[in-house]
Amino acid sequence: MEKIRIGMVGYKFMGKAHSHAYQDLPMFFPDIIHPEMKVICGRDEKAVSLAAKQFGWEEYTTDWKSLLERDDIDLIDINAPSDVHKEITIAAAKAGKHVFCEKPLALTLADSREMLEVVEAAGVKHLVGFNYRFAPAVMLAKKLLDDARLGEIYHFRACFLQDWLVDPNFPLAWRLQKEVAGSGSHGDLGAHLIDLAHYLIGDMTEVIGMSETFIKERPIPSQMSGLTAKGSNSDEKAPVTVDDATLFLARFANGALGSFEATRYAAGHRCTNSFEINGSKGSVIFDFERMNELQVYFTDDKEDVQGFRRVLATDPSHAFAQNWWPPGHTIGYEHTFIHEVVELMESFRENRQPVPNFRDGVKCQEVLEAVDLSIEKRQWIRISEV
Repeated sequence: MEKIRIGMVGYKFMGKAHSHAYQDLPMFFPDIIHPEMKVICGRDEKAVSLAAKQFGWEEYTTDWKSLLERDDIDLIDINAPSDVHKEITIAAAKAGKHVFCEKPLALTLADSREMLEVVEAAGVKHLVGFNYRFAPAVMLAKKLLDDARLGEIYHFRACFLQDWLVDPNFPLAWRLQKEVAGSGSHGDLGAHLIDLAHYLIGDMTEVIGMSETFIKERPIPSQMSGLTAKGSNSDEKAPVTVDDATLFLARFANGALGSFEATRYAAGHRCTNSFEINGSKGSVIFDFERMNELQVYFTDDKEDVQGFRRVLATDPSHAFAQNWWPPGHTIGYEHTFIHEVVELMESFRENRQPVPNFRDGVKCQEVLEAVDLSIEKRQWIRISEV
């Protein structure tokens, strides 16, 4: 197998990110199976035709079902809004197509479990879009943990802070509508933190949380794209039906304690996706706004030089770095998607499931739903209860 032929549903923020990954991968990773950008799909014919030309797709369509009937499509990439993930995934798997689906996997835990059941029964490969795992600095943190260099783990604290909704007159984009997005900052931003916690620390056993919607109504939009939207000429408003901010505490199966915060109301924070891990032998700190760096501290350093050191994760010894630039020449957000696609393409060559896959997506959804149940009941909820 020399190429995997892609049919992609979605063409905005994530559609551009995925398309860029498919385009750049052959240049920097020439020795693996390459994606072939066959067809891009979207509901707005004018917009999707422009996207096809801009992003480098061979064809476009407005009917995603037509992709499933084609023999020249091997994999369906789903980065459209969350409310369509389930239907497209199930239909694609039953048609024998492999699936790459953005997070969160579905609107509900029950839906995500059904999606997992269907893809496993169909025997297709399935990847869920947790791209932040693939920053080399995050993978360095994982290596330090796997090698027990931080000792027994006590704390995992994480936050994902944005500020794009601070203006109360920002229009009611689809991410603010529960029937489309499933949840607000919790499922959009918090899902990434939960997956990073699972990747780095392990399973959680119980959670307790709280949330708030600060602006209850917003103007009706005339158009929207990604994290932007334009208002209409009308003064009409509609209710915001998702959370603006969610915080929760967690206990991990290994005894560690966790704290998580996701908000779109942290003025001055454009994309502060960060975590800190404290162990008996050391600590690490990561902030995606400085994504090439990992702050590292070891307790066995001599007392007169103890302190956090900045490790620039760009040397050939760091994950994926040997395929990019000379040491110190940093990479960016888009490279996490390229690394994600490398993992997907390698899974075909090695005949295995890629990671993270739908099992990881379901595990994330379990925590999301347990936190929601905790907020509703105002009590600790065990993950096994959802």
